[in-house]
Amino acid sequence: MAVLRITLGLLAVMVIFTMAEENQDIKSASERIEEANRNIERAVGGPRVVDDIAYDDSENKNADQCTSGSCKWPQSSDGLVYIPYVIANHYSSRELSIIERGLQSFNSMSCIRFIRRTSHRDFLHVQSLEGCYSYVGRMYYEQTLSLSRQGCLYHNTVQHELLHALGFHHEQCRNDRDQYIRILWQNITPGLEYAFDKENTLNQGTPYDYNSVMQYHRYAFSDNGYPTMVATPNANAEFGTATEMSQNDITRLNRLYGCK
Repeated sequence: MAVLRITLGLLAVMVIFTMAEENQDIKSASERIEEANRNIERAVGGPRVVDDIAYDDSENKNADQCTSGSCKWPQSSDGLVYIPYVIANHYSSRELSIIERGLQSFNSMSCIRFIRRTSHRDFLHVQSLEGCYSYVGRMYYEQTLSLSRQGCLYHNTVQHELLHALGFHHEQCRNDRDQYIRILWQNITPGLEYAFDKENTLNQGTPYDYNSVMQYHRYAFSDNGYPTMVATPNANAEFGTATEMSQNDITRLNRLYGCK
């Protein structure tokens, strides 16, 4: 009887751990990023990071408008867009596999090809720095993309930061967002209002997408536990729950880069 009790106890513990893992697995990219970036202390001399977007103060890039010119990764004569990358050697084999899976996930749905850097001048340098962040679009030379080992190594988080590097901003920052999302400014943590600023985005003729991996969840940066965003006109509509790129994410990516 004692053995049975011990066995049942171990089984209950295993079930609890399994449920916890499953609940963790269904978190959206925005939830993971917000958690990973909470209370981050930025290193001196590093880039200026706002939310999960890094900025070079010498340039004035504005959402994916810049991809109409200088910050779009170039397309080769074969129609593919090759983006060289280097991954820092401080990741474990399991962590590397998550990053590689995210990189290679673009192969089957677009003309984007992330390739190992050899002698390329411009490349992404994936590192575990302070939280999750990326620049928007191509920056030239070595371009940092941070995927911290503490909280950023999930498939949807990797895709989210790579879409930034390809030139995309957050969905709630689209220039047409007021038709679909109402911002509840009074509930936002003071000092974090910038995360909801509208940008002059290129939307590639795609509709506003509540299911985009770039859409933040309704309680993002809440100061009081109340929503910071509600859908409009249907306030009950769910949003910000994506666990991977949506079809609209893929469509606008392909349109931006002229993928056949």
